[in-house]
Amino acid sequence: QVQLVESGGGLVQAGGSLRLSCQYSGRLFDIYNWAWFRQTPGTGREQVAATTTGGDENYADSVKGRFAITRDRAKNTLYLQMNNLKPEDTAVYYCSTVSYGANRYWGQGIMVTVSS
Repeated sequence: QVQLVESGGGLVQAGGSLRLSCQYSGRLFDIYNWAWFRQTPGTGREQVAATTTGGDENYADSVKGRFAITRDRAKNTLYLQMNNLKPEDTAVYYCSTVSYGANRYWGQGIMVTVSS
């Protein structure tokens, strides 16, 4: 079992920046993918950024060039740096990871609100 806890959300003006953190713990030997999702009533839950244990990264077109996913292995923390935020980025953001055992784990979700 893997436990994920997000922090760092809040209210920010358009054009501003936020950094979300996801502290993880538990059994990590078979984890191979780390990701951030976001959810709104209109879009459902969509993946915005992902990284593998090997360091490969993938971003949704809507956030390319603005968001960056990183992981600090020493601190057991996953980050999502969000720059040049837009009102359309307003959503509940979730940290998530996938194991080779085909299990997906989720954080509790954290609200990001971008005002215009």
